[in-house]
Amino acid sequence: MDHETTDYIINYFSNLMTKHEKLALKHQMSSFKSNENPKFGKIMIDKGWISSDPEIINLLKNGYEVFKQNIITRIMTETPEKVFFNNCPKCNKLARTPHAKQCRYCSYNWHHLAVAQFKLNDALQITGRKFFLTGQIIEGEIKEGQLIDLRILGLNKKVKIESIEFVLKRQDGIAWEDIALGTNELTEQDKEYLKSIHPFKKTLDIIIE
Repeated sequence: MDHETTDYIINYFSNLMTKHEKLALKHQMSSFKSNENPKFGKIMIDKGWISSDPEIINLLKNGYEVFKQNIITRIMTETPEKVFFNNCPKCNKLARTPHAKQCRYCSYNWHHLAVAQFKLNDALQITGRKFFLTGQIIEGEIKEGQLIDLRILGLNKKVKIESIEFVLKRQDGIAWEDIALGTNELTEQDKEYLKSIHPFKKTLDIIIE
């Protein structure tokens, strides 16, 4: 796999890396910085960023580039459906980031496909009802019939918004209303996956096609 795609997966889908892979990556980055500025070496060792664990060191024995390729091979073998390649709709080349909406190669712009952004706070199933994704609108306007783009979460699906409701949330004595987007287009496995990755750190695009 080319360097551009490898770095894209490492940078934006590091959640798919194993604990040891993450520690080895931190070790590599910290060792590089320590070599550039030795006075930080002891600090990084004390913090555990530079490791002496043979298992961690062994992952890097064939060099950093081979280490990265091994990570990508494992991820794309075990969980390829969880990696979202944000390819340009026109030339099909990989965008700079998963959220980019303008191609760095052909300059095509697809901002018009995203009508809103939604900060996802929770995912829940109400008995006898739809599966709901709850949160807040960051910008734009959300309507029934639009699509929730879940690819940024590692779920290669765009599901239709079948209902829009409100749900009362409480935390630490503070109450507020979240918007709840209901859909019936997710499998039980999809639902369990979304519940398992809570808390959510990414903003979802609401799109039209």
